[in-house]
Amino acid sequence: MSHVGRLFEPPTTPAIAHTPQAAFSPPNPSAARPASPQMAGLLERFRRRKEQDTTPKPQSENEIYANRLARRQAVTGVVARILPYIRFILYFVGYVWMILIPFQDLSRGTWVDENALQPAQVTTYWSWDDVHAADNYLAEIEGLYAQNVTNIEKAAYIEEQFVSLGLDSGVQPYKLSSSIGATLGVNAYGVYPVPRASGAEAIVISASWVSRTDEGAGTPNMRGVATVLALARYLTRYSLWAKDLIFVVNDGHVDGMHAWLNAYHGIEQSNLQTKPLKHISGVIWTALCIDYPGHSFSHLGVFYEGLNGRLPNQDLMNSVVRIAGNIGVPTILYDNIESSASYAVPQWLADLPVVGKWTKHSLFQNYLFQASNVKRHVQYEGLNRGSGVHGLFHKFRIDAITLFGVPAMGPHGFHSLGQVVESSLRTMNNLLERLHASFFFYILTSITTFVNFGGYLASAILVSVSMIFGGLRLWVVAGWKRGMMVRVIPDDNENEKESKREWPTAVPMTVWRRRDRPVIQVLAIMLVTHVIGYAVFLLLTAPFFFRKTPALSGLSTRLASLPLLALHPFIRQFLTACPPPSYHPKKTAPQAPLHLILKAFNLYISSIVISITSVLNFSLAAALAVLLGVPLALTGPTFRPLRFLLVLAVSPMGLLAIASQVVGEQEITRVLTRTGLLVCVMPRE
Repeated sequence: MSHVGRLFEPPTTPAIAHTPQAAFSPPNPSAARPASPQMAGLLERFRRRKEQDTTPKPQSENEIYANRLARRQAVTGVVARILPYIRFILYFVGYVWMILIPFQDLSRGTWVDENALQPAQVTTYWSWDDVHAADNYLAEIEGLYAQNVTNIEKAAYIEEQFVSLGLDSGVQPYKLSSSIGATLGVNAYGVYPVPRASGAEAIVISASWVSRTDEGAGTPNMRGVATVLALARYLTRYSLWAKDLIFVVNDGHVDGMHAWLNAYHGIEQSNLQTKPLKHISGVIWTALCIDYPGHSFSHLGVFYEGLNGRLPNQDLMNSVVRIAGNIGVPTILYDNIESSASYAVPQWLADLPVVGKWTKHSLFQNYLFQASNVKRHVQYEGLNRGSGVHGLFHKFRIDAITLFGVPAMGPHGFHSLGQVVESSLRTMNNLLERLHASFFFYILTSITTFVNFGGYLASAILVSVSMIFGGLRLWVVAGWKRGMMVRVIPDDNENEKESKREWPTAVPMTVWRRRDRPVIQVLAIMLVTHVIGYAVFLLLTAPFFFRKTPALSGLSTRLASLPLLALHPFIRQFLTACPPPSYHPKKTAPQAPLHLILKAFNLYISSIVISITSVLNFSLAAALAVLLGVPLALTGPTFRPLRFLLVLAVSPMGLLAIASQVVGEQEITRVLTRTGLLVCVMPRE
């Protein structure tokens, strides 16, 4: 037993050599030598990165939608808070930009783009013999006026002179009916078919019997007609022309040229009765209208605005200006012969300490000078009327301008005007195609500087963007109403004894409730107001209304018909009382206030009209941005006296009342008859 027991005793050798782990495990190198400090630091960084791992874990679909909704609400909240400030900034920048358009740093110098024109590169042959011929024609025309001849006799005299020069001439009687009566007249014209061309293109040289002085008030344009006759005598002696020359002496101011252009292009009009022309030529490319009402002239004014915002290609004006400057004739924009140094501010403004010193600066005086030219341009284009007879050519894609001899005691007369016209016609004769290289959209700040399309367009666009933002904001506000509700959180210890149970927790919460928008009612109100406005317009322009209304007291009498607009509150009350259509009878959602949707829609329409019009007629768009943007920005549901007075002052009728007090009722009546109601007197396009 003892021997057997010794067989199972542990050995006397060291235990580490006979342990199973030591006997069967491989050697551990790390146990043999300690780890390096670099390895220990690397392992530590790996452990830290693993602890700080921010890799997003897979989210459920509900969590994704919840996060997206939270982000959208956060962005919407930020935009809703800063949107009023954004609108104010857009309004402010847009209106300030409009004011700064005449600033000289926004303008640039003019140049000639079309290389084929080559202005002032020819030798003119207009001599004093031709001036003597013009004087003879002038004496005969003055004799006609002294005899008080009729329009038919004057046209017959012009036709006789054209026939004596070998031109294909004729007369054109016409009758133009309008709201203020019928206008009768007779035009005379002559066509010179050049022998060295096919007659596919033509140039028009014209003069009207009535000058544009005082916007066609009746000043005779005798020297302008005499210049056309002398030019017809002189130009037809040369065979260098590549285009036919058409000489037109139209009756009246603009009505005669309108009748002639419609007949030339074969356009029929319901209120215009005329006969077809006996002689016509090819496509008219350019036209020069001569207006010379005085004995002599000191400057040659250039008028260029057309109907409905149309403008001629700038190369035509730039060429004429350079030709006149080369001959020695000073040119100006319109009849504004005042220089920048002659403009002054009111005395009370000049006496201010800081502002008064700035008003005497040449930069500010130059701004006033250019602002007067921009103001004149906006007056013509904003009323959608041309600044002369040339404006009728633009709708037929004919580049035309009027050369106006500013009346003075000298030093220029027939000799200077004839040289300018001859060189200009020679320049147009060089054209191989229509003028297209230069600008068609621009604002001339002076005769040699202009603001291009990109320099002024953004001002009206900024105002329209601000208005569309305001409309969208009102649309959202009308569709949702903010309210408060209390959320009750029940007690978690409901299973315990009554003595240990706590009261439920009430938490206030903000909720948004959807409201119905009365779109149908608002559209009905807008439709009715437009119909009433159109009815008032038809009444004011009806023939019986003009014939029964005295001319001098016409403004008060015509404005007396405006109480028709008093029907608007009754119609609005009727439409408001009508129940809105319900598409979901079981749902009883609250209805949004009517004024929110009405103002939102007005902002929409105004923004769209301004944006589209700014591309075609910036002056009209700028006027609408002021006349629509300011009242719509000030109007609100509550009555505030100051805001009400401001809205009334900037409304069209308020501006008309203020203007009648400033310049007089008779002057406003004359302007309305000749300009504001030109759409009734002039033919409709």
